[in-house]
Amino acid sequence: MNNLLNNLDIMVSDPVCELNYNKDYELLIAIVLSAQCTDKRVNEVTKVLFDKYDIYSLAKASISDIKSIIKPCGMSDKKSQFVKDIAVSLVNNYDGKVPNNREYLESLSGVGHKTCNVFLAEYYYENTIAVDTHVKRVATRLNLVKDSDSVLQVEKKLEKLVPKDKWSKFHLQMVLFGRYTCKAIKPNCDNCLNKNICKYYKDNL
Repeated sequence: MNNLLNNLDIMVSDPVCELNYNKDYELLIAIVLSAQCTDKRVNEVTKVLFDKYDIYSLAKASISDIKSIIKPCGMSDKKSQFVKDIAVSLVNNYDGKVPNNREYLESLSGVGHKTCNVFLAEYYYENTIAVDTHVKRVATRLNLVKDSDSVLQVEKKLEKLVPKDKWSKFHLQMVLFGRYTCKAIKPNCDNCLNKNICKYYKDNL
């Protein structure tokens, strides 16, 4: 495991969240919008959304207007309702602020366990490992987990393998490594330091 962590430190030396945000609620909503959508597209949409609305005016905005803005993110019927519900709840319960409260956050529309992990790690510097498609794919290829493992099983296994103080950094490194190097289609194995432990490389190259 130390070899993998060292390799990630070399290949993804300065991992940063690629979602643009200035305020806590902007990050939370951006993460919700990023489901089955690229961060690049989300950033284009949230620039328009948050130039027009702050959290208080967003809570009063019409679903149809929110939907028209976020449509490029896909699933706009559901996501527009999520955005509206989140804004209303934050304004009514926390004066528009996003609390460091997992139970409350996971009760919000569109905010599941993974979304909560991403937010808490990025905004409140909590030690969490959020498992998205990139993390699960890379962890499976590197023989850290089984392909049949559920998202929660992957999370728990990775938590046992990685020192707790490195969880959040590891998550970001795995996401970026999976996004740009260990891609789902045509992974860039030539520039990867993990070939010696990679099941995909062994089976396909």
